[in-house]
Amino acid sequence: MTEKNRQFLLAARPVGMVKETDFEYREVPVPEPAEGEVLIRTTYLSLDPSMRGQMENRADYVAPLQIGDVMRAGGVGRIVRSRNPAFPEDAQVSGTFGMQDYVVSDGRNVPFRVVDGALDPTLVLGVLGGTGMTAFFGLLDLGRPQPGETVVVSGAAGATGSVAGQIAKLKGCRVIGIAGSDAKCRWLTGELGFDAAINYRTEDVGAALDRHCPRGIDIYFDNVGGEILDLCLARIANNARVVLCGGISRYNATGPIPGPKNYFNLVFRRARMEGFIVLDYAARFPEAIAEMRRWIDAGQLKQQVTVIEGFRELPRALIRLFEGYNTGKLMVQTT
Repeated sequence: MTEKNRQFLLAARPVGMVKETDFEYREVPVPEPAEGEVLIRTTYLSLDPSMRGQMENRADYVAPLQIGDVMRAGGVGRIVRSRNPAFPEDAQVSGTFGMQDYVVSDGRNVPFRVVDGALDPTLVLGVLGGTGMTAFFGLLDLGRPQPGETVVVSGAAGATGSVAGQIAKLKGCRVIGIAGSDAKCRWLTGELGFDAAINYRTEDVGAALDRHCPRGIDIYFDNVGGEILDLCLARIANNARVVLCGGISRYNATGPIPGPKNYFNLVFRRARMEGFIVLDYAARFPEAIAEMRRWIDAGQLKQQVTVIEGFRELPRALIRLFEGYNTGKLMVQTT
């Protein structure tokens, strides 16, 4: 056990792209668990687009961070010291532990769940974690895919998009992914079985959508927003479902954010566009995890992870997320 608890704090509200100077590195003593508490040592920490919004001073579905707070981050770790008989030492756990090596919890003040100790921690943090739950409930509860339908996923090579597309394939849909490099597109079609992939950096996205979706888009799973949302709205089929999951194109933008120009096509096509927050489905996470573990064990659901090693790399890793560095789930191995 290290003698210090390394932490990254929020040092400044980001303006435009997140910068390394928005973080402050600090070392403090490792906390001691009181009666009824456990000490958790993080092993992997997640980098997610929602972290950018939490750094701003605005109320959202979670409270904003204050200057000087430990940066919020989901993680997986092990209980290294326990003073609570319900949580044995060496149990593998996941929760929102923050950008730090150690956290003390009684199970309520910093909620965590105990997970199968034999599970690969990258699965716990990825497909079986928040991003996997987002893909599962967003696609199935809001998208309601039917066999033979055409599903388009933006940000398709990311943590959530890659899982959403695979679930759509499992439900018998044609799936077209939109990603930011030829290598990512090859991964989508070659490894994950997408029917087609579009490189938005080098292709005419509208023309490619016309080619791959001749009868229109039945489900659009949106992780990006912006121009690509408009292009997909212009091509929705009758009774389409547009699932608003994320909008990474706008997270680091400055100035007014334009709304979609083609939204009225929802009326013409009798379609529905709906947003959601995965935390609203927390009570149903066990059913989703059980189903997804069956798919993983059967080889029907795959995960790609981009792991950056070293606790001190956390700020740079978050910046890399917005630069499109990762394929699949991006995380930092802290140990």
